[in-house]
Amino acid sequence: MNDQNGFDNNGVYHFNYSAQPSDPWEQPQQSPAAPPQPPRKKKSGAGKVVALVLCCALVGGGAGVGGAAAYSALAGEPKGETTIYRNEVDPTAVTIKQADGLTPMSLSEISAAYTDSCVCISVTAVTQQGWYQYESAGAGSGFIISEDGYIVTNYHVIDGATSIKVTLNNGDTYDAKLVGGEELNDVAVLKIDGVSGLKPVVLGDSDDLVVGEQVCTIGNALGTLSFSQTSGHVSSTGRSITMSDGTVMTNMIQTDCTINSGNSGGPLFDSYGRVVGITSAKLSNNGQSSQASIEGIGFAIPINDVVGIVTDFMEYGYVTGRPYMGITVQDVTQSDMQRFGWPQGAVVTSVEEGSCAQKAGLKQGDVITKIDDTEITGMNQMVSVKNGYKAGQTARITVYRMGEEAVLTLTFDEQENSTQNSGGQPQEPAPQPTSSGNYGGQYPYGGDGGDEGFNSNPFNSFPWSYFFGW
Repeated sequence: MNDQNGFDNNGVYHFNYSAQPSDPWEQPQQSPAAPPQPPRKKKSGAGKVVALVLCCALVGGGAGVGGAAAYSALAGEPKGETTIYRNEVDPTAVTIKQADGLTPMSLSEISAAYTDSCVCISVTAVTQQGWYQYESAGAGSGFIISEDGYIVTNYHVIDGATSIKVTLNNGDTYDAKLVGGEELNDVAVLKIDGVSGLKPVVLGDSDDLVVGEQVCTIGNALGTLSFSQTSGHVSSTGRSITMSDGTVMTNMIQTDCTINSGNSGGPLFDSYGRVVGITSAKLSNNGQSSQASIEGIGFAIPINDVVGIVTDFMEYGYVTGRPYMGITVQDVTQSDMQRFGWPQGAVVTSVEEGSCAQKAGLKQGDVITKIDDTEITGMNQMVSVKNGYKAGQTARITVYRMGEEAVLTLTFDEQENSTQNSGGQPQEPAPQPTSSGNYGGQYPYGGDGGDEGFNSNPFNSFPWSYFFGW
């Protein structure tokens, strides 16, 4: 029998047993059933560890440390301790300062300075659905503009509310009363009594905003996440958008600040900590105001467009200088164009006795096609154009009458307080019988903020003046 592993002269395989090598990198001996393998050249354990460390070093500096740790483990050395590095810094103190229009403010400085100037608004309203009445609730935001409790918000936040409550940042809640509101510009003024020493915001100049400037807002996000601050930039200015009720809002500030339901009525701060807008709407994929579908597109009403309205509500309870024509109008439909040959425009359905419209010569059945050089395409657009004038200003009104065009000169009256309701809408006089004994339609159109009402009586959609000489 051979003294080494192998077959003897009789064909019997013999092997010698020895302990496993101390080198863990060496492969174990083959099983007896496997054919004999040629002897392998041993490598020293230290050489393998060095190779491992070099490979780790090539991967990265940190891997070299790992290679050294591996060497220690393979060499049987005790394991070391793991060190975690932590950077200890002192917290930054935020300075509370007032906006001065000269010194830029960080987002944290604006939050520290003016969160107390913002409020959460909760409202309840009674909704009629058929024969059933139920109470509904809503939420919004606002901001304080005077130490004695005047607050600005959106009109749609409090529209139809039977009760309004305002909550301050310190948790105090007050009943609020509506001083005045206007649906046309979506702005309202509230007042809480029994308070003093409140911190008002500082109003800025929205005309100074530039695209790319940092802005932020603080509001009652989702109606539950009170006094949340979100930030972004001015995406564009002078935007015209269509609200969900069909109202066209012009000259809007577009921003990528996150504006969710509940943020409506909150302040939009510029990079100097001044309020330059009132957050109002979000654009949906159908081109109407919504809180869904589109992200990163929010809107705010420029503060310059409404500061005069706000001060009028505070001083007089209504908006002064609002132009008034004393007529009701409705759209010229495609059917009207085909049946009567009317051009596109707004058809006059009634003329108030003694109004500037009557003095200018406007008559029922006239189709208004232009105000000065602006083409009139329909009722809402005409109201928007008219509201660009002030009481006492004069405009040329182009009308289509009996197949001919006429140009009339009209000087706008002032819309009196008695013709405005809490939404800034006109209350046209009750229908009076005409000279023919028929009633002219004088049902106010409650969505445009002007004196041009909507005539819901189909009798008046026909141009009776063509036959009766009105």
